[in-house]
Amino acid sequence: MALTAAERPTLPSRPPARRIRPGRRSRPAARTSALVTARRRMFWPMVGPALALYLTFVVGPTGYALWLSFRKDSGFGPSQYVGTKNYVRLFRDPAFRTALTNTTEMLFVVGAATFVLAFALTMVLREMRGRKFVRNVLFFPNVVNGIVFGIMAGFLFNADGLVNSLLTTVFGVDDPPKWMDSDNMMAMVMATMIWISTGYYTTIIMAGVDRIPNDLYEDCALAGANAWQRLRHVTIPLTWDVFAVCAMLWTISTVQIFQLILVFGGNSGQSLPSVRLWSVAVYTYSSAFGNGVPEYGMACASAITSLAMVTVVVLLLRRILDRERLEF
Repeated sequence: MALTAAERPTLPSRPPARRIRPGRRSRPAARTSALVTARRRMFWPMVGPALALYLTFVVGPTGYALWLSFRKDSGFGPSQYVGTKNYVRLFRDPAFRTALTNTTEMLFVVGAATFVLAFALTMVLREMRGRKFVRNVLFFPNVVNGIVFGIMAGFLFNADGLVNSLLTTVFGVDDPPKWMDSDNMMAMVMATMIWISTGYYTTIIMAGVDRIPNDLYEDCALAGANAWQRLRHVTIPLTWDVFAVCAMLWTISTVQIFQLILVFGGNSGQSLPSVRLWSVAVYTYSSAFGNGVPEYGMACASAITSLAMVTVVVLLLRRILDRERLEF
């Protein structure tokens, strides 16, 4: 039976559809867009000055040094393009090979000894009372200028220095070692580097270890883990990023070592130390200012080689030390 129009139920009417204009957005989206626009407007005013300084004082001089490394330039008259002859002379020069060998030894041998000693001191000082005072004492050599260490080395380790006087007077040694002899000088430089750098890296590693919550060590102790297991599974993994940063800082600072070697060699009365002590930085200085006629092309080639060495070592360290970061 069909219903009449009056008997049909009336359905509620729907509200009219709201038309959204193409350019209209909701308020949160508009606010987000305004914030993004403000950030874009402030990007260059905030980043621009720092970027300009970086390009002017880092990228510009590096590019100029790279250009100059392919030229023969003494600073007098026009320079002459020589191609890769400066690099060929560089690696054929026995003095540069000695400097490169010394720098490599300081980078790896001294670095390994420094980090092992710094980590061992961190573990000892972590359970010691008055560790802040001891940490400040260890860090003190980094506050003193490097020239002071050369003067102290001459006072302590010369032929008639304090150490040999004590060995002769107290222990009766008739022929004390010649500490500052050219054969032993490199070992003295390395020992001084370890002495200076250990406190610095102990401070950094200790800061990384101190941030580890004690709850993790307590949980490991309740689980029956011994000291070695806590060290292996908690301390080292949670401070691995600190080790990576320290390794990169050490690489950069070691390739640039100059002042300490120059001061140690100054004890012999010469303007430059013996070639046996040279680092790459000392070779660069000698090429530019140490000889009678400056060779800025050779100096820049040495500097670019040093930069390439740092870049390769840092990339290798990042590849070797790259691990998953643990958050806690």
